[in-house]
Amino acid sequence: MSTLELRDVRNYALHGVSLKVASGELVVLLGPNGAGKSTLLNTVAGLIEYEGTIAVDGTPMDNSPPQQREVGYLFQDLVLFPHLDVVSNISYGLRARGWPPNKIKRRVAELLELVRIKDLASCYPWRLSGGEKQRVALARALAPFPKILLLDEPLSSMDLQTAKYLRSEIKHIQRSLGITTLYVTHELQEAEELADRIAVVVEGRIEQIGEPQEVFFDPANNTVLQFLGAPNILECQQVRHLSHGLVEAMCSGMPIVVPEEGSKINRIAILPSDVYISPSKPPGPMVNRFRGVISEIRAFQDIARVCIAVGVNQLWAELPSALFERMGLRKSQEVYIILKLRRIRVDPCMYSALPH
Repeated sequence: MSTLELRDVRNYALHGVSLKVASGELVVLLGPNGAGKSTLLNTVAGLIEYEGTIAVDGTPMDNSPPQQREVGYLFQDLVLFPHLDVVSNISYGLRARGWPPNKIKRRVAELLELVRIKDLASCYPWRLSGGEKQRVALARALAPFPKILLLDEPLSSMDLQTAKYLRSEIKHIQRSLGITTLYVTHELQEAEELADRIAVVVEGRIEQIGEPQEVFFDPANNTVLQFLGAPNILECQQVRHLSHGLVEAMCSGMPIVVPEEGSKINRIAILPSDVYISPSKPPGPMVNRFRGVISEIRAFQDIARVCIAVGVNQLWAELPSALFERMGLRKSQEVYIILKLRRIRVDPCMYSALPH
């Protein structure tokens, strides 16, 4: 396992990037499109010129060409060779490096087993699904035993279900190999599920780096806050157990049900885009559904942000402008809000006692 360090790295898109990735750590580079995330990966791989220092295990790699940096790179465009079968695609780089055939055969067999595509060994790319192609490309990147693994939005073209499954697979493989990894995405949920730490990249700068809960609940500045979507954060005074793996967190008079994850709860958060508004009382049980009054409206070109007062709490909801117009929402109007249980995030860092 290896460490990776960037010290004041600069080029046309990066502006003084410094970052330390510990041995075996998975750091997700999270940010909007055009933030410089992929450029940062290309720079680490030696594909783009830069100033500053990039070191692996404390040794600067700045004068080393890409093929000597011991970096495995899974590009967003998988670029599998269409005329080669799975085995030949995986072994291509090893053959180019002059590995002996018997060693190549053993390594490819290991990787087919690792990424669970043993039965696809003789298939050509045109016969593979998107997820299967992704596994082949990952195996190819891992083939030469790289010290550092770079993954550039590898799941961006997947449907939601396939992407979620492959996220868990990538995490499992990364953990089992203990390989130091940089992973690029613009999806917050993807970053939260994968990362040991998240580095928020905006306009070529790392604005904040920390564990997922730290970044989400304690944004370092307004740039990070706005990128995350300015989440509603509520303090929780007490918590009680419910049945079926649920707990009820009392947040300044709002009893909010969340999954019990074995930790006690200090705060909960939900993005404005995950707060749903209904002018009339919604049908069904009133779990995570609250009555409130619109206290403020901010209308923009494409979206409207609506603040709803529920007791002493002020929660922001965000909805498309067309829907806002159709609903005819107005200040001081009484409405109901719905907080989707699966979209609520929990901060377990500090907490009150859990009564039984």
